[in-house]
Amino acid sequence: MTKSDLIDVLCETQKIPKGRAELLVQVIFESMEEALKRGERIEIRGFGSFELRSYKPYEGRNPRTGVRVNVQPKRLPFFKVGKELKERVNAGRSGGTPAVAGSVENVGWQGNGRLTKVGSPEAPAAAESAPNGTATRASA
Repeated sequence: MTKSDLIDVLCETQKIPKGRAELLVQVIFESMEEALKRGERIEIRGFGSFELRSYKPYEGRNPRTGVRVNVQPKRLPFFKVGKELKERVNAGRSGGTPAVAGSVENVGWQGNGRLTKVGSPEAPAAAESAPNGTATRASA
């Protein structure tokens, strides 16, 4: 979803003019930005929180040239998802837990002993998961 998509949803659901919706979204984002600049933590119950993480200066390398460069100290915003949002996002999944790429539920053995994602082009049709969720080796 983009900022303009968010504005369109606000217009449709609240029946307000597009200009007013743009202003509302802009004010919210600017308020959040200003709070982070002041070093404040933003917490939106049921959604998540934003906070600043400070990084010390260090000596890095330019990956292209290999030249050493000094990286200045910096503060970067960090988002942590809230428990309620995480639960709502995963509510539609069977079993209540998200299927993560590379997790045991999504992999099967290839005949050559390699694990691959079940259903991927590299995975043979014989690769399957056992009923308890662990990967089983297909007979080769």
